[in-house]
Amino acid sequence: MLDIFMRGGPLMYPILICSIIGWAIFMERIFAFVKVRRGLRIIQVTVKDFLLQDKAKDAVEHCTEKNTPLAKILLVVLKNRGSQRSQLKALAEEVGEREAVALQRYLGLLGTIANITPLLGLLGTVLGMIKAFKVIAIEGVGTPATLGGGISEALITTAAGLTVAVPMILLHRYLSSRSDRLVLELEEATMQIVDMVEE
Repeated sequence: MLDIFMRGGPLMYPILICSIIGWAIFMERIFAFVKVRRGLRIIQVTVKDFLLQDKAKDAVEHCTEKNTPLAKILLVVLKNRGSQRSQLKALAEEVGEREAVALQRYLGLLGTIANITPLLGLLGTVLGMIKAFKVIAIEGVGTPATLGGGISEALITTAAGLTVAVPMILLHRYLSSRSDRLVLELEEATMQIVDMVEE
């Protein structure tokens, strides 16, 4: 593998870096999504219990202590309890939009990596073919041995670029769909609390 990597030329290094960054983003986001989802369930149940027991102040304190998206949204709703439903909903949506952006952190970079790596592979192909044609220009038609370096570099970088790009595209779509589902769950949980506060 190391030999193949070295024969791929200098563009193998940025392709490798893109792969490492992409997988690091995937692991970080998965961990963050799991943490948000676990916190969502716990906070939703706890705040509901406090409100059912008429302990709104305890619910506020609980949300203040927690640094999760749902806690931040519910904190605004609880602090403004007694307001009209439309106003509570508007406040929740305002905070929710900021939290939704936070959930999508690094997904833009992952999408960029998915788009860039095939182009790096293509650039490697072009550079490899330039090497091959340079040999032809100097030595005539040349031999498989003399042309092999440029052609193998072209093929290896193309394969490497696609090998990195395809998983990155799939990971980006998977993380985007999970982020969208989390936002929907946050909205549903928030509206349940809004209804309780309104009552």
